[in-house]
Amino acid sequence: MIDSHTHLDMCEPPDAELVGAADAAGVRRMLTVGIDGASCRAALAAAEAFPQVYAAIGRHPNAARGFDEADLADLRALAAHERCVAIGETGLDFYREGAPRADQKRAFAAQIELARETGKPLVIHTRAAEHETLDQLAAEASELSVVMHCFSMPGELGECLDRGYAISFAGNVTYRNAGDLAEAARHVPDEQLLVETDAPYLTPQVVRKEPNQPAYVLHTAAFLAELRGVELDQLGETVERNAARVFGWG
Repeated sequence: MIDSHTHLDMCEPPDAELVGAADAAGVRRMLTVGIDGASCRAALAAAEAFPQVYAAIGRHPNAARGFDEADLADLRALAAHERCVAIGETGLDFYREGAPRADQKRAFAAQIELARETGKPLVIHTRAAEHETLDQLAAEASELSVVMHCFSMPGELGECLDRGYAISFAGNVTYRNAGDLAEAARHVPDEQLLVETDAPYLTPQVVRKEPNQPAYVLHTAAFLAELRGVELDQLGETVERNAARVFGWG
């Protein structure tokens, strides 16, 4: 099993405890994701410390205020690290709007270009900005490998699949009020499916009272396996294969 998107630095337990619990649960690879300068550095430190961990380097749209050439240069330097396997999370978030929309779009465009420069996949965050996000991707990233992190726009599933995007489901797909999302998860082709925690957020329903952690990806995977009518081991092999292809981590 894999966790295609987590934030080890935001989880309360130490990295060693989180990685150990994940390993005991059979989670052999995980991607810990940076959202600003400090968390990107923490992600790389975790990836250096644990062979199961790889890093994504990016600037979250809510952290994009004032994004400039110096910020891009910093991301470019961090992305050159051998343990960085993806760019992001990046995209657009018009729900909280922690940064002006112009700044978000500028940071997004810069990270799309960085993904092109490095040949690394692009990890997308989008909230209350689905059409704007997809429009910018269509205009600027048509040839790139794209992961739709924490997929939450079932109405746009067909468009995302047609573009070849990897679709990653987090614990919210298991929630009782997420029927449309679960139905979307039923229809994603095997070769485009990923699973994640987004820990410490979006804890799966069966352990929802607890902070999320990478080991809990098994709960979301089990939900998806039942939904799709396959054994958990089979689904695990599918997402492991897809993650190895997308992130190049073998």
